[in-house]
Amino acid sequence: MSTSLSERPNLLLVDDDRVLCQVLSKALESRGFVVDIAHDGATALKLIEKSPPEFAVVDLRLPDMSGLKVVQKLKAADEHTTIVVLTGYGSIATAVEAIKLGAIQYLTKPTNANEIEKALKATMPDVDAAPSEQPLSVDRLEWEHIQRVMASFDDNVSASARALNMHRRTLQRKLNKRPPRQG
Repeated sequence: MSTSLSERPNLLLVDDDRVLCQVLSKALESRGFVVDIAHDGATALKLIEKSPPEFAVVDLRLPDMSGLKVVQKLKAADEHTTIVVLTGYGSIATAVEAIKLGAIQYLTKPTNANEIEKALKATMPDVDAAPSEQPLSVDRLEWEHIQRVMASFDDNVSASARALNMHRRTLQRKLNKRPPRQG
């Protein structure tokens, strides 16, 4: 017995990586979702306004705005939307901000449809998750601090560089690098 499209949950996938969107869309559709795709924040905001989804997977870094703004708009449109934030540049500061705005989970790339589906179905936080035994490295602490400052200045590189007492190009170089491993 097949489920009609109107009975299947609607999921909004917001990511500028077109190949990732294509792969995830197919995988999530095979798991029972009706998937709408937006490759930028403006398109996502239009889709949300037109019809707020039940579920959303939002990349943190979009070409035209922060994914956190999309999360905020999703929750304003429908407080019951289940949101998972994806990023290739994970940091504690942005994870905390995403959760504060209403995301239920924060996943770092690379990820797959199984992890996303598991995160979307997890409605309660994992209280059995153990904190790491190993302290963060100095490089990772610097990365986390930069991410907190960037978030507090709405990802404005110039304002963040001034606040960090750092040359703007130096900050841009640090931001273009992959985040240091957490250990």
